[in-house]
Amino acid sequence: MTDTDRVAAYLDSLWLERGLSENSLAAYRRDLTAWVGWLNSRQLTLAVFCVSDLSAYLADRQVTGLSTRSLARVLSSVRGLCQYLVRIGLRSDDPSRDVPAPRMPRTLPSTLSEADVDALLATPDVSTVHGLRDKVALEILYAAGLRVSELTALRLPMIDRQAGVVRVTGKGSKERLVPLGEECVFWIGRYLEQARALLPAAGDSDYLLPGRKGAWTRQALWYRIKAVALAAGVNPGLSPHGLRHAFATHLLNHGVDLRSVQMMLGHADLSTTQIYTQVATARLQALHDAHHPRNN
Repeated sequence: MTDTDRVAAYLDSLWLERGLSENSLAAYRRDLTAWVGWLNSRQLTLAVFCVSDLSAYLADRQVTGLSTRSLARVLSSVRGLCQYLVRIGLRSDDPSRDVPAPRMPRTLPSTLSEADVDALLATPDVSTVHGLRDKVALEILYAAGLRVSELTALRLPMIDRQAGVVRVTGKGSKERLVPLGEECVFWIGRYLEQARALLPAAGDSDYLLPGRKGAWTRQALWYRIKAVALAAGVNPGLSPHGLRHAFATHLLNHGVDLRSVQMMLGHADLSTTQIYTQVATARLQALHDAHHPRNN
């Protein structure tokens, strides 16, 4: 069995044991394929590499411009593979345990103001089929705080307009119910009645946002959001994840408790959600600095 075969077997085990999404598996595959290629180019294998080899590889990747966050992801991928190699008996040791993780800078996610979101949601031309599609995509991203992959994977039976909720399949194939709100439900209804069937790719598809290959692609959604943001005069670098950040921050600003936001976002760990309290606090500090009479 080659190292490439071992990586493939490991990825199969991840899919079986943890139910990782295709996107997550693809990221693992890219990281581990590059790692194995580097080893093989130096006449090394997964069975014999040592701590210094892994450290040298990470240093090489850093020199090529890989970010600290990406380096941490690479190391995490290799660590998972090493644990698998020990488990199947190929190795008796795990060299990755002795390689320190890169220190991650604690950065706050940029977010949109409520006025920015209002401008963004008001921009699509809802008198057109594609404008109405863009409108409903933006409304759902902001109303429910979905990840892009969760939105593009939505199928019609997952939306209950009567109850005003959407059933989302998140990371690790975990399901959660998220409220949509009256405004979002209204636009979903209008889209279904006036636009969806007219999309060229609708056909027999049951995806809410159909595309040529079944579902609308993440790349296509990203492109449309950037185009709408540019037309709205809102942050031209806006990503779909920016609306997820805005969803969480605005809920916290309006008094929703952290654990409820965690459940709606589908975060496994509350600490992941806590960063949004820092965003909200930073926003309040900025408002205080700008408007308190003692600061002028």
